[in-house]
Amino acid sequence: MISVLVAAPSGVVRAGLARLLDGRKTLRVVVGAPGRALREQIEDARPDVLLVDTGAERVTAWLRTLGSARLPPAIVLLTDDARGSLGAEALSAGVRAVLPRHASPEEIVVAIEGAATGLVVVHPDSLTALPRITSSSRPAAAAIAHEPLTPREIEVLGMMAEGLGNKLIAARLKISEHTVKFHIASIFAKLNAGSRTEAVTIGLRQGLIMI
Repeated sequence: MISVLVAAPSGVVRAGLARLLDGRKTLRVVVGAPGRALREQIEDARPDVLLVDTGAERVTAWLRTLGSARLPPAIVLLTDDARGSLGAEALSAGVRAVLPRHASPEEIVVAIEGAATGLVVVHPDSLTALPRITSSSRPAAAAIAHEPLTPREIEVLGMMAEGLGNKLIAARLKISEHTVKFHIASIFAKLNAGSRTEAVTIGLRQGLIMI
């Protein structure tokens, strides 16, 4: 089970995120306490993942605090600037996932699960931030290509091989088209593919797709 510490300046936001994650069998949620230093909460709770919802003006301070923690968790950041300079800054600083605030509950859970296993999870809205990541962070990003696909990503890849578009994949899996795009972006990153055709070709070569 993945332990998740939820942190946000607003108590309402903290409670809302906790409700969103509550009941997920793979997660154990701890809500951050108001008035306590984030570093202290991390060292007490020792979470696997820190889910942070904060605005651009607070990000630098958050990252500085997290970097000084004795046992820093993987970080999933929810922000209103996922596709801008903040997204690039956060990924360069070691944040495992940057999601827009409108990300679906399933997308947030997928990001948490991926971050907990050491993956960098990129939301479609954050793809434009990738070219701005500093060269020092690129080796870590390149390592994503060697990480295995999740069972759901293998399902999506198989449907891509069948020639299904995002809408049909979403209907078959009973998820949103936005979530399908999220999975496809992750597949591209892990397989180091630049297109659906290339991803399918790599998947066939690696035995990920049954024919």
